[in-house]
Amino acid sequence: MEPTMNTALGSVGKSGIRVFTQMAKQEPGCLFLTLGEPDFDTPAPVRTAAKASLDAGETHYGENNGQPFLREAIAAFEQTKHGLPYSPDEIIVTVGATEALFCALFGILNPGDEVIVPTPAFGLYESIVKLCRGVYVPLDTRETGFQITAEQLRRAVTPRTKALILTSPNNPTGCVYTHETLEAIHSVVRDAPLFILCDEVYRDLTYTDRFESFSRYQDLRQQLIVAQSFSKPYAMTGWRVGYLMADRPVKAQLEKVHQYDVVSVPTFMQRACVKALDTDVRPMRETCRRRRDYVCARLDAMGLSYFRPEGAFYVFPSIAAYGMDSTVFCTRMVKEGKLACTPGVCFGAEGFLRISYCYGDDVLREGMDRLERFLHTLQTP
Repeated sequence: MEPTMNTALGSVGKSGIRVFTQMAKQEPGCLFLTLGEPDFDTPAPVRTAAKASLDAGETHYGENNGQPFLREAIAAFEQTKHGLPYSPDEIIVTVGATEALFCALFGILNPGDEVIVPTPAFGLYESIVKLCRGVYVPLDTRETGFQITAEQLRRAVTPRTKALILTSPNNPTGCVYTHETLEAIHSVVRDAPLFILCDEVYRDLTYTDRFESFSRYQDLRQQLIVAQSFSKPYAMTGWRVGYLMADRPVKAQLEKVHQYDVVSVPTFMQRACVKALDTDVRPMRETCRRRRDYVCARLDAMGLSYFRPEGAFYVFPSIAAYGMDSTVFCTRMVKEGKLACTPGVCFGAEGFLRISYCYGDDVLREGMDRLERFLHTLQTP
């Protein structure tokens, strides 16, 4: 008799982003705009700090939740820059925002608990919810301009609802929630016994002055869990460091998951993370803004409709006019157009594709040229 695997694994598949990236790599001459990875190098002062930590012999176990000096730096950064009053002992330094999300969901979900996720959404959420034996509940926002209304959310909440995940700026749309959306959400969840998990890894890469975080609603402090990352704003994707913030009693429970999952993040990287918090991200943000403007201008010329991104580094144009599902469209584009993007179905939104514009100018120019040539080969209805 053969042993059996965890049945939850049968409900999740490989990341569509990685699948299409690998497909592109196997297609000779193919260019890909699939990954959400800044093409910048990690800032030199950050790398220097990591080297200095290694040279100083900081290679032993650190504290489970992160070294005190890093948690103190994060607390000061969040208070000063974003007005979030979390103390160092309400912070867990995690292996990227991915572990922060897994830690949070594993810590709060019981089998059958529901998690509402506004879609389009990063596919990671659905996979983690299922692995944690929860029930993934998509909330389609395509008809409301990727915003959320109180009526929509109220209809989605049931007695089994345990959490709502909010991502602003959004991956894959680049949408930023408006003040009206945040107020609508608050009006529903303030009287509901559920957690609000705020994933704001693109927070410092916004192009609008009107960005607001739902985590500012500190009247709901005991319901809030905030996930953050060093990956995107500081070009530190390979470092795999993020953090989680939550009210002290909630954090005290979540740290158990973190401790038994990874013990702690590597010690010698933590002084580098302190240095990263002092980094001016405006040059990267302005480069992303310029690249967004270029890609959007090209999409306008091609006649593709999309929501103009206000943050992150993705644009999510509709391909509904071409009469094929997004997987077929993107597969054909790899094979025939030598260009890879990610199908919208990977984000719970059929009829779209995600274009990542965190690539160099030459790559984006060639990518848009290939997209335009490919569209010319297709017959619209």
